[in-house]
Amino acid sequence: MSNQEIALMAHLMRRAGFGASRDELEARVEMGYEAVVVELLHPTDPQNLPDDVIRRYHTEQAEMRLADGAAAYWLYRMITTRCPLEEKLSLFWHSLFATGYNKLNQARSLINQIDMFRRHGLGSFPTLLVELSKDPAMIIWLDNNENHKDAINENYGRELLELFSLGIGNYTEDDVKECARAFTGWTLGNAEYMATRASRDSIWPYSRIAWFYEYREADHDDGEKTFLGHTGRLNGEDIVEIIVRQEATARFVCTRLFQFFTADQVDEEGEQVIGSMMRTYFDSNYEIRSVLSTLFNCDYFKSDKARFARVKGPVELVVGAVRLAGSYQAPTQGIEQVARQAMYMGQGLLQPPSVEGWHEGIEWVDSGALVERVNFVAHELANVENPGVRKIIDRLAGEGVLSPEDLVDRCLDLLGPMEVSEETRESLVEYVAHQGDLSLHGHQPGDAAEKRVGGLLSLACATKEFQLA
Repeated sequence: MSNQEIALMAHLMRRAGFGASRDELEARVEMGYEAVVVELLHPTDPQNLPDDVIRRYHTEQAEMRLADGAAAYWLYRMITTRCPLEEKLSLFWHSLFATGYNKLNQARSLINQIDMFRRHGLGSFPTLLVELSKDPAMIIWLDNNENHKDAINENYGRELLELFSLGIGNYTEDDVKECARAFTGWTLGNAEYMATRASRDSIWPYSRIAWFYEYREADHDDGEKTFLGHTGRLNGEDIVEIIVRQEATARFVCTRLFQFFTADQVDEEGEQVIGSMMRTYFDSNYEIRSVLSTLFNCDYFKSDKARFARVKGPVELVVGAVRLAGSYQAPTQGIEQVARQAMYMGQGLLQPPSVEGWHEGIEWVDSGALVERVNFVAHELANVENPGVRKIIDRLAGEGVLSPEDLVDRCLDLLGPMEVSEETRESLVEYVAHQGDLSLHGHQPGDAAEKRVGGLLSLACATKEFQLA
């Protein structure tokens, strides 16, 4: 297989997942690019770390009362899944439909929302919006439990139009009010109902109870409404059906998907790709899977221009580094600290700063966050006991004596392949040249030769190039 094939597959796996080891890249290249895209878009058994195993070691992750434990639970899924796009897309929806623990104080309901993203995130966009509107975490987050036929609360209706579908400028204030009227009665079950459900369905029936959706017909405004030019006794499902038919919605969703999976900035060629995605959106009856298939298979996505054109988000960076290092594949007490590290870098899972989610792109990298990013990745890749690092060492051991230049080039290749500037490469060569050539023949676990490799890997991952996807 060619270096170009490996590089293209690495690009796909960085964008549609969290990166991949060289062994995984080579196996996927054998499958073929198009076949891998199909597999990613049709997730089956993720084979992630099982819940019963997690619960033996993490009491908090059994009940998930607190944000740290719930975030760590989701990280286990991201780190160990065989279906990385399922988790990557759930992260996208979590950012777009931002819902946070600071108001809910209910982590189990947030994890239930992530489960909903897994079930519906690749499917019909109108189905996803209806499920979002019924989601208890979203109902509390945007106050739809306070939205009554005799006293509407516009919060959810406004954000559904502004931040979740149409975008500013594509609706009126009257549309917001009519949308809110349509979603009256979409609320939570009462405490007695929830307790009954919990005692039947939950392993913790007498502790904090996750919320349940309930439609209250008596509290629903069934009167005539006019929304985006459509008049009738519209309910929430009708509103969603009208929303998804709008060209503004297609542009909004496809642009956000393009920015998350392809490039932080949209140029003229990117606009053409978004146009193709929009056509697929309508032709497929609003199916996200088809839209992403158009994106991943287009020439722009596969071009050199699109590679390393995005700043990795903190969760992408952390999960990618851990998967590369091969750590946290089994229950490990430090997993909660890994979740905190992503938060220190600016992206606390289940804790977005506002309903707008996180400001992404170059804003991920400021002086404080950059130190956290570099230190975390360097720590993971410097540890020669980590299984992924050991695999890199074993590959290098079979190549005989390596000059400083060869050692740098091989490590960059096995880490990505990583594309670095000549200046960066020269700095890495200078770092390893002080100790001359390297031979791993007869090396012992953790000896000086192996630590030289670990040191180089950690330094390479501290470069500005590693911050890009």
